[in-house]
Amino acid sequence: MKAVLFDMDGVVYNSETPIPGAAETLAWMRAQGIPHLFVTNTTSRGRAVLVEKLARFGIQAEESQILTPCVAAAAWLREQHAPSVALFVPPKARDEFAGIACLPEQAERGADHVVVGDLGERWDFRTLNRAFRLLHANPDATLIALGMTRFWQAQDGVVLDVAPFVAALAHATGRPVLVFGKPAERFFRAAAELLRVTADEILMVGDDVVTDIDGAQKAGLRAALVKTGKFRLNDLEGEVRPDVVLESVAELPRYWTAERG
Repeated sequence: MKAVLFDMDGVVYNSETPIPGAAETLAWMRAQGIPHLFVTNTTSRGRAVLVEKLARFGIQAEESQILTPCVAAAAWLREQHAPSVALFVPPKARDEFAGIACLPEQAERGADHVVVGDLGERWDFRTLNRAFRLLHANPDATLIALGMTRFWQAQDGVVLDVAPFVAALAHATGRPVLVFGKPAERFFRAAAELLRVTADEILMVGDDVVTDIDGAQKAGLRAALVKTGKFRLNDLEGEVRPDVVLESVAELPRYWTAERG
């Protein structure tokens, strides 16, 4: 192993509460000179906000060390010279799509790409139906999902994430989904390219057995499941088998040192 990918919510912090030992682990990573990135399916805010949040928890990071589905999707849309994009992302995440031709927020026709992120409580029938109308109006429009996380652990309990809403749109339109974010292989490959290592030289640390662990392993990475965040004991009873299970990210330095001999 040469590099590490860290999920954020559930691994480094739970919503607005830091995971004990996370700051110390990241400080150890920097001191050891171990390349690492934060890979998150968060689409509710931009990287600058995430950098500030990490700083509040005593974790040093730069925007270039954070890979989000918004960043990956925006780069792809620019490469495609997409002429007309409909964004379903919160205001704080829209800056990542600067320079892309985006439709007005109330438009119901004219999109060639419909980008769906986590709108949280901004979702309502009218909003979901507008996304459906945009796709229905253009049979060639691409449905883009900014991750396929099913739910996340908030301070007051579990909360629906982007996947259920994407699934509803895919079912209603019969449209395939182009996924940017975990568990898509292209997302993990993009992280490997940024780190300049091969996939099999990376350890992914996550709390979601599907998007983090299974996704990483299918992309050729090793994967460590932490017992924080959305982890549940029955995660260990399914078909997915993590390469290692840690009580929390605080155990990573010990595990890393032991594996490296």
